[in-house]
Amino acid sequence: MQMGSRKQAILERLYKKGEIQISDLAEQFGISEMTIRRDLETLELDGFVRRIRGGAIPATSRSYEPPILTRESQNHEAKIRIGRAAAELLRDGETVVLDVGTTVLQMARAINSRMPLTIVTSSILIATELSSKPQVRTIVTGGEVRPGEMSLIGASTENAFQNFNCDSFFIGVAGVSAANGLSEYNLDDSRVKKSAIKASARKIVLADSSKIGKVAFASVADLSEIDILITDANPKNKEINLIKDVGVEVIHVEPFEKET
Repeated sequence: MQMGSRKQAILERLYKKGEIQISDLAEQFGISEMTIRRDLETLELDGFVRRIRGGAIPATSRSYEPPILTRESQNHEAKIRIGRAAAELLRDGETVVLDVGTTVLQMARAINSRMPLTIVTSSILIATELSSKPQVRTIVTGGEVRPGEMSLIGASTENAFQNFNCDSFFIGVAGVSAANGLSEYNLDDSRVKKSAIKASARKIVLADSSKIGKVAFASVADLSEIDILITDANPKNKEINLIKDVGVEVIHVEPFEKET
């Protein structure tokens, strides 16, 4: 593997795991620990990582959320497949909560325009997408607009869900971990998700493989509260098997991520 592609692979593993060990990377790539150290030195100078004893962590904190336009281009094809799989779980007449985020946006795009649904959302982007579907009754929560995210947060948004009893909640998250559950970058965003979870009978998480095993700043829910996870993560992924052990049904969309 060339150095450029190796460094990219190191970053992908880092963003997925949150911390990497030099010894693990050397074994994975079949090269010396000294070579891995040089790679990490270069990545640190470029501002991507921060070296720690025996390994490295991301240069950005767990509360750093990449801009939505940047996130939409990441794992784009996987998000489309996940969104389509999620839309196939819908049934005529359901009352549904659609969360914010780029993967749930792909689900909104995949919804059959002739399917009668009532959808509640705190995403202005998703509400705009649904406006072109004549059979979908769209309800937008009130609240404060998050700059750059086109989503709604705050007490008004959280309280809005107290008025609803919904069939399903389709959730987008920053991280899904067997040990730490669901997590998000933004504390206000996590509070809105918690309110929506309480208002919904069935909870479905939409998460591409980069979110599996990742832990972000703000906790959202334990996995015991979740019914289904839809992902492109490889069925052989160790974290996925741990998530299944908790009792979460996992729907895999193909092609799967490469096993690491």
